[in-house]
Amino acid sequence: MTDGPGSQNGLADERVVIIGGGPAGLTAAYELSRAGRKTIVLEKDDIVGGIARTVNYKGYRFDIGGHRFFTKVKAVEDLWEEVLGDDFVERKRLSRIYYNKKFFYYPFKVMNAVFGLGIWNSFMIVVSYLKAQAFPDTPEETFDKWVSNRFGKRLYELFFKTYTEKVWGIPCTEISAEWAAQRIKGLSLLEAMKNALLKNRGRSREDVIKTLIDSFHYPRLGPGMMWEAIAEKISRDGSDLVMNADVCGLRVSGGKVESVTVRHGGSEREVRGSHFISSMPVRELIGAIDPPPPDDVVKAANDLKYRDFLTVSLIIDTPVLFPDNWIYIHDPGVRLGRIQNFKNWSEEMVPDPKKTCLGLEYFCFEGDGLWTMSDRDLIELGKKELGIIGLCDPSLVVDGTVVRMPKAYPVYDSTYRDSLATIRGYLSGIDNLQLVGRNGMHKYNNQDHSMLTAMLAARNINGADYDLWRVNTDQEYHEEGEAGEYGLSEYEGLSSTQPRVPESAPRPIEQVIMRAFARLDKLAFALSVGTASGLTVFLATIFLILKGGTEAHKYVGLLNQYFAGYTISVEGAFIGLGYSFFWGFIFGWLFAYMRNFLTGLFIFKIKRQRELSSFKNFIDYI
Repeated sequence: MTDGPGSQNGLADERVVIIGGGPAGLTAAYELSRAGRKTIVLEKDDIVGGIARTVNYKGYRFDIGGHRFFTKVKAVEDLWEEVLGDDFVERKRLSRIYYNKKFFYYPFKVMNAVFGLGIWNSFMIVVSYLKAQAFPDTPEETFDKWVSNRFGKRLYELFFKTYTEKVWGIPCTEISAEWAAQRIKGLSLLEAMKNALLKNRGRSREDVIKTLIDSFHYPRLGPGMMWEAIAEKISRDGSDLVMNADVCGLRVSGGKVESVTVRHGGSEREVRGSHFISSMPVRELIGAIDPPPPDDVVKAANDLKYRDFLTVSLIIDTPVLFPDNWIYIHDPGVRLGRIQNFKNWSEEMVPDPKKTCLGLEYFCFEGDGLWTMSDRDLIELGKKELGIIGLCDPSLVVDGTVVRMPKAYPVYDSTYRDSLATIRGYLSGIDNLQLVGRNGMHKYNNQDHSMLTAMLAARNINGADYDLWRVNTDQEYHEEGEAGEYGLSEYEGLSSTQPRVPESAPRPIEQVIMRAFARLDKLAFALSVGTASGLTVFLATIFLILKGGTEAHKYVGLLNQYFAGYTISVEGAFIGLGYSFFWGFIFGWLFAYMRNFLTGLFIFKIKRQRELSSFKNFIDYI
């Protein structure tokens, strides 16, 4: 490996060094290449795409997970179309949940759910949901509270708890609510039922739950097709892509990264550059910096945790197994977490039309029993669990392979936020280093989120001023609007592009709502209404005494039917004052109470809609 042309005359120092050849790293290289900047991409593996790669096994192509192509950021959508264009296919979506030896459609179908769960369970789910709406469990600091407040405790325990703990390997009580808020944007029991019953009738497209869309786009040869095409493109444009390049050191001096040390081909070399973009796991990044960061930063990095992932791909001697694109396995009786049917994503993923290729996904920690199990044993486990579920006769499996993916998911445990804040504070002092992507930022980014951070990073190098950390922080671009609607302007014009610790301040919209619908003081309002009512009757009575005549007396005197002892007299004026004050006080108090109650429901609805408007279901993005 060499630094490339110009290493001796300093021209190499003008290159942008990009660590990682996944969606984030390659997108950054692509954007910079279009702007005329030379880059060198250093990829640790022997295949591009990261977790969005497509593996080719004897002509059978399969993903590491499933990757639908949907985004609301127009720049990302435009890039997809520019690179692949007609190579996208559109597929009808069908997904189900396997639980308690039954299959449940997702999106929900009411009768399927009722008969599958039973009438009593269904009734108790609704009761539990209503209870959660009336008496939410606050503060929402953990995943279990966040989900229970939106679905009810019973549905949380039936559907969410088992699967989530299977995915993450830790109790839901130890998972941050921030992850739930980021991943389940919009889905609630009420809205899922509305979708099931109404089938989106009378709803505009922007109101339709994005997770519940019934079709999606997908590259005909898998998502790896996108990254293979971009890798070829940047290479033609003069940038370098080095595979099997393990970045093991970053030399920092004077608040800048000067170079990275790379292991490649049995030797180590130093690669210099003017700017550096990193998508490598932030824990490893901190460990590679020389001189080492302060002890608290190193400790914070070591405290960050990751969930690992492996795919058991099985080739099955039958043309059709089941119609689903994917199936979530919530049942605790098997270790299997999710099944992908790649033929139903694209027929071209399976070269033999008489066969089917499944991807069985297992969540684990690097080094545990699943991770260290031999490929043969994992294939046998997959065959056995397919039989237990009833999806496939194990004897039909004719071949298989295993792919392990370390650090697939950054863990949002109870300590991660503080750890990341410490790390971000330290990195803010390094001017020419930007973090992008899922592992680079320790954020559970989708593919389009990772690409967006890379686009912003590339633009920053070319003179823009974007904040990468605003991407996928419960933000509006992912909560409202149609596909491809949003641009990049909402990230522009901030004081710094470097990491910063978020402040826990109320959202502006919440401040506006609270100011517009300020709570009425019941006692003060009741006293005001009572006083105004009493004085009105008192002054009216005095006025009639002074005016004299019988006509007005006839009408006002009707009050004595309700106010015992009231007459058009001085004594009656005081009696009317007392009665009117009393009933005015009661009416004012009840009005203030009902107004505060109804206003509270309205504010709750607005905040809930703001928080949940895109209906992002967490199981679709694991």
